[in-house]
Amino acid sequence: QVQLVESGGGLVPPGGSLRLSCAASGIIFRIYVVGWYRQAPGKQRELVATLTSTGRTNYVDSVKGRFTISRDNAKNTVYLQMNRLKPEDTAVYYCNAAFRESAYWGQGTQVTVSS
Repeated sequence: QVQLVESGGGLVPPGGSLRLSCAASGIIFRIYVVGWYRQAPGKQRELVATLTSTGRTNYVDSVKGRFTISRDNAKNTVYLQMNRLKPEDTAVYYCNAAFRESAYWGQGTQVTVSS
């Protein structure tokens, strides 16, 4: 059974930092493209960042220079380091793992940026 379990969300003031983690099980993690998506209230889910099995990254423009996606294949875990957080980063963050026609999602973790 495939599971993706996110952790690390919470409440942080503007300008603060958080690191999200997503631990995967049931897949050959190292061959998957992994990514983080987010969904704010009343909005569509959007791509935040992706990381391929070969280390290529992609970020949505709004987080470039502030967020960093990384992976530890030995731990089957993908991370999202979020710095200089803004109120507009408030959303539920979901991790994703995809390979060819297979795609899996975590349950989501809430990130709230507010003073």
